[in-house]
Amino acid sequence: MKLFRRHSAAVNAGSMADIAFLLLIFFLVTTTISADKGILRQLPPVCETANCTTDIHERNLLHIAMNEKQEIMIDNELVELTKVKEIVERFIDNNGLNACDYCTGAQAVESSDHPEKAVISLSHDAFTKYDAFISVQDEITKAYYDLRTRYAEQKFNKSPVELTNKELKLVQKAYPFKVSEIMVKRSYE
Repeated sequence: MKLFRRHSAAVNAGSMADIAFLLLIFFLVTTTISADKGILRQLPPVCETANCTTDIHERNLLHIAMNEKQEIMIDNELVELTKVKEIVERFIDNNGLNACDYCTGAQAVESSDHPEKAVISLSHDAFTKYDAFISVQDEITKAYYDLRTRYAEQKFNKSPVELTNKELKLVQKAYPFKVSEIMVKRSYE
């Protein structure tokens, strides 16, 4: 009687590694990675002098703060998100010194002297939600866009998309985008 030994069946794994490698290469080559766009902001120029700070008159500073409850306060008054654009426009276009020939503001004593001097100070709590913070920034941007659009239509009789580069720079100079974001201080209690 002859005894037969059973041999376990072997699988050739060498070709499997090749196939897995080829699949990996295929997916790396064919997959597109979407790039998040972020917020388009031009950073201020590098300060060339020793003293890079300037004093801003309190009247020319609009304080916008956000707390951990996602509430918005402008100059210590609670406001709704829908009112931010209107308040920012009124503040920037105030014409407090009566020296702005293109401003239509009410010349209130508590608002900015001139659009070139107006600064928006935006601060937020460490627990402010990102989407709420971006929503406030969007409202500020809309206010500047509306003021610049009105100026472009008055001065050049054109919409912003029709402006030349030279005209666009004049519009941006008339209503310069000055937003100061205050660093968040985190306290771990």
